[in-house]
Amino acid sequence: MLSPALRVALWILSVLAVFVVLYRASSVLSPLALALFTIAIVWPIQKRLQSVMPTILALAITVIATATVCFGVASLAVWAFSRVGHFAVADAARYQTLYARLIDWLDDHGISVAGLWAEHFNVTWLLGAAQRVTERVNSTLAFWLIALTYLILGLLEVDDFRRKIQSLDNRELAHVLLEGSAATARKFRTYMLVRTEMSAATGLAVGLFAWMTGLRSAVEWGVIAFVLNYIPFVGPFIATLFPTLLAMTQFHSWQAVLGMFIGLNIIQFVIGSYAEPRVAGSILSISPTLVLFSIFLWTFLWGFFGTFIGVPITLAILTYCEQHPSSRWVADLLGGPRQHRAKLRPHP
Repeated sequence: MLSPALRVALWILSVLAVFVVLYRASSVLSPLALALFTIAIVWPIQKRLQSVMPTILALAITVIATATVCFGVASLAVWAFSRVGHFAVADAARYQTLYARLIDWLDDHGISVAGLWAEHFNVTWLLGAAQRVTERVNSTLAFWLIALTYLILGLLEVDDFRRKIQSLDNRELAHVLLEGSAATARKFRTYMLVRTEMSAATGLAVGLFAWMTGLRSAVEWGVIAFVLNYIPFVGPFIATLFPTLLAMTQFHSWQAVLGMFIGLNIIQFVIGSYAEPRVAGSILSISPTLVLFSIFLWTFLWGFFGTFIGVPITLAILTYCEQHPSSRWVADLLGGPRQHRAKLRPHP
């Protein structure tokens, strides 16, 4: 019989081993996670289509529709960022002036930044950064091709995989897997529906606010806010910071810049902290600390993709923990209100 201390040590070592595997095998596991997440969202469409047409045709329609939506959102993001980048390049002289003033102010207060900048941000650094960007683009293309392959094969095997689980001799495990998968898929669909609605509201509000205040590229800022709002915490912060930086070159008073920053943060706070929880309800309630930790953890493990998928993965883990008495305390501790989940929890 293992002692409690040894049991805890083994548990910690097991968790660390899992994290090491997730980190080292990110090129294989991260596109698989994206494919599973996408399958959970689009499977009702695939199921309905294949009930009235051949499976292969239904699969083709589902995959093409999914790829079209993803490509459309990505194209909007690229268009908006390229337009804003064009204006930023045009204002390079103004940014250089602001930078010089900041350096002078820091030097006057005994903080030397110019030497540090010259030492680390030179031509060699710029060439290395360009090479890393090129490598990232190539790896991103490979990532999406692998994820698409997983998606196609996964959609073809959903029914077969369900039958295999139902035939397991361990009925308790079969129940946890089936009910956990169904509940997780429902939450994923609710999560994406809520995030899309709130992202559209955020993008519209940011665009209108930028237009009313006279900030250039109001439409582009609305699109950027819409896209980045799919990433909790980090996305809204970036969508607030970038327009403020542009406002520093367009407006000539710090009061106007500060007003822009405050106004954008009010929009993000009202929609993210007030409207979204009421639309989502308790079914998607997770500790804010856990949400932020999930974003940082999965970003560290899987890079930018982990930033997007981190919260859904955590939501799935809590949902599966909820299905068994031995792990239900994890969902009770970190999930939504207990009374609401008791109504949702399936019974064997």
